[in-house]
Amino acid sequence: MARNLNMAVFAALVAALVISSVSAVTHQVGDGLGWTIPPGGAVAYSTWSSNNTFKAGDILVFTFASGQHDVAEVTKEAFDACNATAPISLTTNSPANLTLTSGEHYYICTFGSHCGTGQKLAVNVTGTTSSPSPAPSTSPPTSSPAPVLAPEPSSSASPPAPSAPAPSPSAGPTNYTVGDTAGWNVIGNDTYSTWASNKTFMVGDILVFNFLNRSHDVAEVTKTNYESCGTSNTLSFYTNPPVRITLNTTGEHFFICTFPNHCNNGQKLAITVKGTTTTPTSAPAPSPGGSAPTPSTTATPPSTGATPPSGATTPSTPAPGSEPPSAATSLGVAGLSVTFLSIAAALFMF
Repeated sequence: MARNLNMAVFAALVAALVISSVSAVTHQVGDGLGWTIPPGGAVAYSTWSSNNTFKAGDILVFTFASGQHDVAEVTKEAFDACNATAPISLTTNSPANLTLTSGEHYYICTFGSHCGTGQKLAVNVTGTTSSPSPAPSTSPPTSSPAPVLAPEPSSSASPPAPSAPAPSPSAGPTNYTVGDTAGWNVIGNDTYSTWASNKTFMVGDILVFNFLNRSHDVAEVTKTNYESCGTSNTLSFYTNPPVRITLNTTGEHFFICTFPNHCNNGQKLAITVKGTTTTPTSAPAPSPGGSAPTPSTTATPPSTGATPPSGATTPSTPAPGSEPPSAATSLGVAGLSVTFLSIAAALFMF
């Protein structure tokens, strides 16, 4: 009875773990930007959407100032035309939690010209969250496996040769995705300085800029051009995403987007690169044979010059560390006794 109960509890725990692993994902629309009029236009939300994967059952959370924005689900035609006259649904209180079904979904803000200035979102929901597999059967096994006896310990076994310590893993360069899930976009002032503030950049690390092609670019500039958002005399310039820039020198590095007003609206990044990535040295190789020879502890007495008489026998001395035959037998019996006691205790518990 107790065995059946234990199996049932175990099966319930396994089922709970499987169900939790396939639970719906909650997506904060715009991440730190929230649901608002994005600086730089609708590309902010299209970039956010392209960096996420949506499944049926997932939840969109729109966070906004109530009374200043709302969330309307509309048709594709109404989305393209920013027409809010006949929405599929309308939510006016923040936060708005909307559960997704499969297919394409379109959302706009119906206030004034908010949709026309970029407060709109389109998502494509692919597939569904997978169903958990059935829990394992709780029927007890028909027979218990035969116990396996522990091998009798040997008193004459030699200790294993010490192995060389495993070398610690090397610390290679780190890839940093600029802005994380928000990517390289117009998402408000100080966003990228906040992103960089809790990171340590080393020579050899890599910056990855993700953005929509022909909507943004990446230019490395001087500190003066960074502060003034000047786009002349760039140090380097990239247009095709994703842009991967290896940090080859220490010191300050400055990056901006050269599209009109993007830098002024916060699409700029300043970082400081310190030192270099290091690879720890490997452990020294062990000496041949795995261990150093053990010095002898038996002193050789000086010769007395006396020769034993003919026919006399020299008494033998037992080798150090050896045991009488009865000691090995007693140890084997003790090992068997412990094994049988362990098996009896396990059977009693069940």
